[in-house]
Amino acid sequence: MLDKLSANQRLMLAVALSVVFFVIYTAIFPPVSPENQDAQSSQTAELKQDSKNIATDISTNQKVEAAAGHTISQEDKIASVESNNIVTITNKDFILKIDTLGRISSKELLQDKFNDKEGNHAQLIPAFGTKPLFVRFLDDNLNTESTSIAYTASVSELTLNNEPQKVILTQKLSDLTITKELTFYADGHYDATVSLSKDKRYFIYVGQRPKVNETEQMMAAVGAMIYNDEKILTIIEDGDAEGRQSFSGIEIVAAFDQYNATAIYGLSKDTNVIIERDRDDNPIAYFDALQTMKFNGYVGPKEYKTLENIDPMLVNVIEYGWFTFASKPLFALLSWLHGIFGNWGWSIIALTLLIRMVLYPLTFKGMMSMQKIKEISPQVKEVQAKYKGDPQRMNAAVMELYKKHKANPLGGCLPMLLQIPVFFAIYRVLLNAVELQGAPWMLWITDLSRMDTYYVMPILMGASMYYQQKLTPNNFTDPMQEKVFKFLPLIFTFFFITFPSGLVLYWFVNNLFSIGQQFIVNTQFKNAKDAQIAGHKHAQREEKKKLEKNTDKKEVEKKDD
Repeated sequence: MLDKLSANQRLMLAVALSVVFFVIYTAIFPPVSPENQDAQSSQTAELKQDSKNIATDISTNQKVEAAAGHTISQEDKIASVESNNIVTITNKDFILKIDTLGRISSKELLQDKFNDKEGNHAQLIPAFGTKPLFVRFLDDNLNTESTSIAYTASVSELTLNNEPQKVILTQKLSDLTITKELTFYADGHYDATVSLSKDKRYFIYVGQRPKVNETEQMMAAVGAMIYNDEKILTIIEDGDAEGRQSFSGIEIVAAFDQYNATAIYGLSKDTNVIIERDRDDNPIAYFDALQTMKFNGYVGPKEYKTLENIDPMLVNVIEYGWFTFASKPLFALLSWLHGIFGNWGWSIIALTLLIRMVLYPLTFKGMMSMQKIKEISPQVKEVQAKYKGDPQRMNAAVMELYKKHKANPLGGCLPMLLQIPVFFAIYRVLLNAVELQGAPWMLWITDLSRMDTYYVMPILMGASMYYQQKLTPNNFTDPMQEKVFKFLPLIFTFFFITFPSGLVLYWFVNNLFSIGQQFIVNTQFKNAKDAQIAGHKHAQREEKKKLEKNTDKKEVEKKDD
């Protein structure tokens, strides 16, 4: 049953239960429609014949739409074909290929930490759909010719080490020459200069977003993003593209998934960037190009330090959603802790401790308030029974009782409400941090970005939640609410089974700190209560002694009389 629910539904239901734990959802959110199945042929072998000899039985429009990755408006119809790879660029971390259409046709990550569950290397460029650096002309005749004549390359193979390497791609048409001068760097970025021998209107594509480990997406936004010179980030998620949109003053345009991005940056401020939608309402990004167009690009993992070293502005492709304001500083703090511990697992634990310390004053007050409410709950029930037929008088009497004992009925809710945005912020950090891929913690946890295959961490998390629940006082008046509350640890365990180990570790450690804090509060409250009782008894004894003394004095006075 768990496999039939989308990861988004699991998380949203789990969080909803943590806020209003007495509500059981009778229906789960509708499942997300599966991705278009056209990609099932992604393993199709590359064609070995020259693009000139490709069969012409596919219509012109169908071929160009396949290359561009979206339905092209009538006035922009062009032609395109599948093609060979003509350049292979090798680095210790990746293999990048360029095809006869002058596109970046594939980029394979060689590091094992990016491998999929079957151990295959990650492929960042989808086999189908638009690819980076694809050129499309507005003129139909030019498009027909440009997709029939292959580019030539100055070199067929390059090896990237410390020094950047350059390749020049040339396409000679009957009345036009297209030149692409590309300089590649070992960190994954490149410089590009695209020029035409004559001024013609054309477009350059950013490329289809990476589609790596799609089944592990959990509330991770995927699609296209625009970051402009006013520091405004616009995200068009897959399925939400509404047609052609134009943007200007753009610093970065990118197509991204959970951990990787294909980005173009360094565009002139007056460049017109266009977001088109494909057949599945997914965004496709491209831009109007000048006769000579200079820009920069990046295809690779969204590693913070790598992006920052290339250009600090590029870190904006790491998407945190609504909680960016909190997630960015949290990730900076997590990275700083990693510099100390050298292990992302221990860094998560240290971050959890720091968060608990910051929230301690509020959570302490909330826990003490819950203790007071538990103490006076018998009196509350008596008042409720007394004024059962008069809700207005009952509420007034209950509130007076709370006021008398300085108990805030909302005091226990405030710490929980404050922790919700913190949870979402740290969740987005752990969700989007590609640094956690392949990052071990200890023992059987060898990848904090993936689920615990032995289910130990989710079970420990559920057990700690159950014990925390036993220590925490409650004042349920509805038996049904109390029963549902008791099942929460089991429900959370069920939902956390497939969550990344790093996130489960955070929640488990958070539970342990909550248990320790609750134990301290319970002990302090008990000691205070014992001291109050002892003080009351002492006062009674003193009163009794005083009374006895007065009685003896009166008896003596009687005898004297």
